Amino acid sequence: MTPFLFRAITKLREKFWEKRGIIISDQQQTKVSAEISKDGSFKRQLNRFVTPFGDGSKNLPVEPGRYRLLWSAACPWAHRAVIVRKVLGLENAISLGTASPMRPQAGRVDWEFSLDKNDRDPVLGVQYISEVYQNADAAYSGRPTVPVMVDIPQKKAVNNDYFHLTNYLETAWAPFHKEGAPDLYPESLRRKIDELNEDIFHHVNNGVYKCGFANSQEAYEKAYKELFEKLDELEVKLSAQRFLHGDFITDSDVRLYTTLARFDAAYYNGFNTNRNLLREMPNLWGYARDLYQTPGFGDTTDFEAIKRHYHLSITIHPDSTAAKILPKGPDLSVWETPHHREKLSRQDAKFLQEKRG
Repeated sequence: MTPFLFRAITKLREKFWEKRGIIISDQQQTKVSAEISKDGSFKRQLNRFVTPFGDGSKNLPVEPGRYRLLWSAACPWAHRAVIVRKVLGLENAISLGTASPMRPQAGRVDWEFSLDKNDRDPVLGVQYISEVYQNADAAYSGRPTVPVMVDIPQKKAVNNDYFHLTNYLETAWAPFHKEGAPDLYPESLRRKIDELNEDIFHHVNNGVYKCGFANSQEAYEKAYKELFEKLDELEVKLSAQRFLHGDFITDSDVRLYTTLARFDAAYYNGFNTNRNLLREMPNLWGYARDLYQTPGFGDTTDFEAIKRHYHLSITIHPDSTAAKILPKGPDLSVWETPHHREKLSRQDAKFLQEKRG
């Protein structure tokens, strides 16, 4: 490939992701300001390790016991991979390493295994998630993000593509799903799921970050408007159906849930998404509780980790000397209250749809 062609392809790639609110950064990400555009808007960095799982020499081989999924319970992008891993019964095929929700005082943005003995992941022996990125690429200078799939023998990051990781778990890893595992990504709905996932990502999943990390009033108000327009649209949609694609939970529901679960506890005041609380939107609130009370969702949701990360450790203003306060609220017991969403189902079958042979 000629240098000219390489630069042209790179530019097209940057424009493609720019439209989706993502930037490619080759600079050391010590502050979130490295992802702030000139107009004050937040542009998320591009994932570096995106080789898919599957058959063929160009894909990552699907081998149980070979990989370790690293996450933090605070992170919504990582949380959705952990939900899918549990719902599909992949716990024995893919091990799980949990980093602290508190950022380490390391002079850079990183994740640390300070919850483990000797501050090291017990399987990989690393202290920081950045180590598996450096093992994969010594020149890597972006933020080390979660989720990340790590090749255990080599202790190196092989996939941090949070946007597609759940899909790989749902498809390429199907031979290792538990018996009776639900079909979260049915082939007949994949086009609709992909389209809705893209929409939810841009306006909701990343939308709250575009509000919270905005560095200008104009950028904040634009993101705020887009976020609540989409939430209002989803509120109407969920008034007539139990889940985003009908009677059964799909990959789209997993993705929306992880943002909704953090809305009142973190985004409402921490990211200034304060038009109203989630619990003031009856259909979205009932929908979120419905999912929370489903195995794999609520039992992987750690509100304490979420609150500590977003209010005590998030890097919106890393140089601020102001005291950081951990809010007492909101009341979390309401997540266990009846939701009555089952009345919207057109059939009595369990809403985690089993695969059809």
